[in-house]
Amino acid sequence: MKKIQKPKPPTGFQRLLWRLPITLFRAHLGFLVTKRIMLLTHTGRASGRPRHAALEVVEHGDDGSIVAASGFGRAADWYKNVRKTPEVTIQVGSRAHRARASELSTEEGGDLMAHYAMRRPRSAKQLSRLMGFEVDGSADDFREVGRAIPFVRFTPTP
Repeated sequence: MKKIQKPKPPTGFQRLLWRLPITLFRAHLGFLVTKRIMLLTHTGRASGRPRHAALEVVEHGDDGSIVAASGFGRAADWYKNVRKTPEVTIQVGSRAHRARASELSTEEGGDLMAHYAMRRPRSAKQLSRLMGFEVDGSADDFREVGRAIPFVRFTPTP
């Protein structure tokens, strides 16, 4: 694995495309969005207002939990916000529920990314490139990428 660039959040037209799933979820059309995308509603750490982010689901747990990666690293606003206020709402398809966010260890992140790459090799390679990494496609390379980015588990709460 080689770090080729620092990932930058999208701007302009690209930002509109990235935020399109949020618009669909908010229009009660979440069922049109694949189960690989979730809507995260979290609290802004400075404003205290609700904020929204559309994230790719890396893993659906048997206990109803969902894991997502912060593709823009620890600088991503949603990531900073859930670290400050871990109580969130998540929605996949048309189902929304409350959850609590918790960060995975670097080892868990590495294993999760290697497993994700086995299931979805093309997506894992594209995701790695988006996050600024060049990978050779090996499990070890993907594991190293997974250790370098933060993963968050969203566990349903009553």
